[in-house]
Amino acid sequence: MTTLLDTEKDGRPSARPTAERTRTPLQRALRTEHRPVWEEEPTKAGLAFKGVGLFAICAVILVPIWVVVVTSLSDTKAINEAGGLVVWPKTVTFVAYTELLSGGAVTRAALVSIGLTVVGTVFSMVISVLCAYGLSRKDSFAHRPLLMTMMATMFFGAGLIPTYLLVTGIGLSDSYWSMILPSAISVFNILVLRGFFMDTAPELIDAARIDGAGEWRILLQIIMPLSRAVIAVISLFYAVGYWSQWFNAMLYIQDSDKYPLQMILRQLVLQHQVPPGAMGAAVSSGQINSLSVQMAVMVLALIPVAVLSPFVQKHFQKGMLTGAVKG
Repeated sequence: MTTLLDTEKDGRPSARPTAERTRTPLQRALRTEHRPVWEEEPTKAGLAFKGVGLFAICAVILVPIWVVVVTSLSDTKAINEAGGLVVWPKTVTFVAYTELLSGGAVTRAALVSIGLTVVGTVFSMVISVLCAYGLSRKDSFAHRPLLMTMMATMFFGAGLIPTYLLVTGIGLSDSYWSMILPSAISVFNILVLRGFFMDTAPELIDAARIDGAGEWRILLQIIMPLSRAVIAVISLFYAVGYWSQWFNAMLYIQDSDKYPLQMILRQLVLQHQVPPGAMGAAVSSGQINSLSVQMAVMVLALIPVAVLSPFVQKHFQKGMLTGAVKG
């Protein structure tokens, strides 16, 4: 028996088997009490492979972003010497950003995108939350037919031409609402919200009804506070969609003053069109390289998503998995 047991500091035998003593310090450090019995402890080779894999994935994501940022901060001489994209900065200049944010077309487009993102996200979330709450109550009016009808739209769509004719027919052409209403609702997001709302303990709702609370009060004071995770995730989905939108603007917007930032980025990168004004004159005179302007607009388009995502990241697993599984 003494050969199978360790000895504590006071000399008494310990219940730990000899295998515990044979573990390396690395294995002891990685060993957790919550590890499932069927999960083997990681080996050095496995840990090395995972580390290399994670490093490669991070490099694939971060290196292009690094190149874009460095190129946007480089002057014409550095870009010409590099023959295009700059990998390592030689000189740092903020001339491209200064010109972009000096009140020209890019500044106006950025303000348009911010307004569309805020208004569109609020509008979409209000409609989605109300619809999801109504569908989560099994005793609501026409619950099953409405649910089946909405789910059918996920698999069958009218197409681009009927949508275009509808939007222009109701007078939304060249209007900001033409960039909000056609994509305001996502049935998938509504189903995720509905599944999360259905997961709320029915005892809370019954107790609130006994105390005299109506549906609005139950939704605002019970359901929504308990659903902060999924609401944050769905809000981010809608916000990213509105911020990245350019297709509806290309279809319905004729006035260039109403273009969002993504349309300006499309003109710069794909069509090589520099917005008129001081920035266009600076590019034509060689003061600013057109490539640095393109990269600077990319950085401006990336900043909001990069800033908001970490704050919502902690809600992704709880918000998406719980709502999707329950739904």
